[in-house]
Amino acid sequence: MMITLIISIVLCSNLIINCSSSSAVSTIKVGDRLTSHLVSPGGKFTLGFFTIPETNYTYLGIWYSNDVASTKVWVANPSTPVTSSSVLMIDPNTGKLIITTGGTTLVNISDSQSGFSPHLTATLQDTGDFQLKNEIDGRILWKSFDHPTNVLLPDMKLGSDLRTGRNWKLTSWLSDEIPDLGAFTLSWEPNGESSQRLMIRRRGLPYWTSGDMSNQTFEFTKLLNDPWSAYGYYLGYAYDNEERYFSYHSFNGVNPMWILTTNGQLSDGESNALWSPEFCYGYDSSDGCVEGTNLPLCRSADDKVTLLNGYFAPGMAELSGDDNSSLSFSDCMVRCWNDCHCLAFNSHGSGTGCNIWTGAKSAKFSTSPQGTSAPKYVLVSPKKGNDAKIFIWAPVVAGIFLLLFSFGLFRYLKNRKFKREEERQNDHDRHLLELMDSSDTEMLGKKGRDMVVFSFAALATATNDFSNENKLGQGGFGPVYKGKLNDEREIAIKRLSKTSRQGLVEFKNELILIAKLQHTNLVRVLGCCIHGEEKMLIYEYMPNKSLDFFLFDETRKLLLDWPKRWNIIEGIAQGLLYLHKYSRMRVIHRDLKASNVLLDESMNPKISDFGLARSFNKDETEAMTKRVVGTYGYMSPEYAMDGTFSVKSDVFSFGVLVLEILSGRRNICFSHLDKTVNLIGYAWELWQQGDALQLQDPTVADTCVVHQLLRTTHVALLCVQENAVDRPVMSEVISMLINDTMLLPVPKRPAFFFGRTVSKSTLVGRKTEDGSVNNLTITQVEGR
Repeated sequence: MMITLIISIVLCSNLIINCSSSSAVSTIKVGDRLTSHLVSPGGKFTLGFFTIPETNYTYLGIWYSNDVASTKVWVANPSTPVTSSSVLMIDPNTGKLIITTGGTTLVNISDSQSGFSPHLTATLQDTGDFQLKNEIDGRILWKSFDHPTNVLLPDMKLGSDLRTGRNWKLTSWLSDEIPDLGAFTLSWEPNGESSQRLMIRRRGLPYWTSGDMSNQTFEFTKLLNDPWSAYGYYLGYAYDNEERYFSYHSFNGVNPMWILTTNGQLSDGESNALWSPEFCYGYDSSDGCVEGTNLPLCRSADDKVTLLNGYFAPGMAELSGDDNSSLSFSDCMVRCWNDCHCLAFNSHGSGTGCNIWTGAKSAKFSTSPQGTSAPKYVLVSPKKGNDAKIFIWAPVVAGIFLLLFSFGLFRYLKNRKFKREEERQNDHDRHLLELMDSSDTEMLGKKGRDMVVFSFAALATATNDFSNENKLGQGGFGPVYKGKLNDEREIAIKRLSKTSRQGLVEFKNELILIAKLQHTNLVRVLGCCIHGEEKMLIYEYMPNKSLDFFLFDETRKLLLDWPKRWNIIEGIAQGLLYLHKYSRMRVIHRDLKASNVLLDESMNPKISDFGLARSFNKDETEAMTKRVVGTYGYMSPEYAMDGTFSVKSDVFSFGVLVLEILSGRRNICFSHLDKTVNLIGYAWELWQQGDALQLQDPTVADTCVVHQLLRTTHVALLCVQENAVDRPVMSEVISMLINDTMLLPVPKRPAFFFGRTVSKSTLVGRKTEDGSVNNLTITQVEGR
């Protein structure tokens, strides 16, 4: 009887992992045999076996539990399908994770380990990571995040570990039905610390690049931060002597994932937003495609492939097939592109193998309703067959007509040319003077209130014709130049670039606002210039450039001791208080950051760059906008997500800036090697642990007033609280900063906090180069 009971207990312990989903578990132990599925502790992810009906192959994978499409975010055995009777277990002899059937090991999932231990467990985490761990010492022996397949999840890394030689990259599936290794890989390939980019390779050769990462997006991934997208992302990277990697976090969206598709596109998993082109043909283009070599002479940049339903005229095209199951869709495309006789192509039903139609370029293709013929990708040239005559003669006829028409208008246009230019210039000048409420009509040296309208010639002389030697830097507005007037005054000139996204509206906005604002902690504008298409703002010259020029440089930050930093914090606070309460109109800056704080010869701060600022009536408290502009990392959550802004939006930005001044680190370019992805989260964790002093920049240790730093950290955390109503106004902020006896409320959880407490030794700070000097710039980021 006792023996029967013992056998029953052992059988139950081995079979408990296969119980119903009502008692779903997230962990298997030595001796467990998984035949169904695991569910992460929070129910977010599921791990289990799945079978693809088209092939009848079975795989072990992970997917979001609530994903209707069950898109697989990781596959354990993409190249080794197993039978439907297979089980997952921890090998009791080697300690490896294996898939086995009938006592035969089919797949070794995990790497070689130090040996068997009865205390090994494999757990599916709420991040989607599947980890093999020794419960005695807590060591993670293996994890799925170190072996990504075709999907990048939040917190996963793309890049390399220089200590172990491990590389993290995505590899596309062979087809939509077959998870075997496909033609494309996505990797993180930095070119020095200042150039961070993603690269898609096809069969090892560069295919597409994201362009350099800047302002929370990449040059060629504009849809990544589409304001209408269902997702919002925080992008981060590490670049040091140990690791160089990229990762991201999503602050909204249900099932965030980045998928490398079978045809080499980068997509999210929800709205199918594609951040890379459908095809790269080998010709250099502005969408990130990499220029190829040895391009076929019969192809040109005008040739494209288009998915069509239809057929070629009988006898005009010949169909050939290749059933090679290792050929992916992209291999078929390349074959056709390199074959000068190819007219169209597609893959077989399983997504592998190729069908190729060849023939003369004059072969006529007739479209048919969708579903009546197999869809195929047809090579389309703008000059093809009988249509060539149309393409030749249409421009000739149109050219003759335009020539005759132009000749008739020539005299009229000539006579009107100078008159129109004169009227347009007068309109610009008159409108500018109206903005400044001036009755003066002369443009050179005349004042509108406290503003001087400079002539273009005077500014060209002051800057030696805008020479590169006088160029201070390049911002979002355009280039910034240093100049010297005839009276020896030094000035800084922001010149609107013709390609700048900041147009006349922002130019006028900054001109109107700053002309009416006077405070010692606000940058002083001396005048402006409008000459034809040229628009320029002239400021007092700041010899010490901007705060970020010193704060984030390991050498220059030594000049910012604690008294200077405290003076800068107080000065910025006083400037904001003036904008919010004491100026003639209530002004919300909306782009407060380190690069928009200039420093005079005594290192006193002056808030600059009012192109994105908005003015309120005294009885207004908040407003909403559909066009969210600003800089990620400094925007308050209600503004970034809902478009609602108020004085509390600037308070949030001030709190982020104070944390940067205290720590000497950037908010969005700061990372914990484990979970924390921004400076706000790190400061919050230290404050909760009672270790807020560790936030201190080591370079100010000798001059720091400890109680002042701790109190300033406390106030900064009050400023970055998630709910705007919990944040203090600037008058309260200043009182809390300077009144040591004033009791401070306990801060609540900050906005945009990610992570959990980890070892203090895992800290990594990263710095990036700022492209502007003197930083008289506008940053416009389309948010959501």
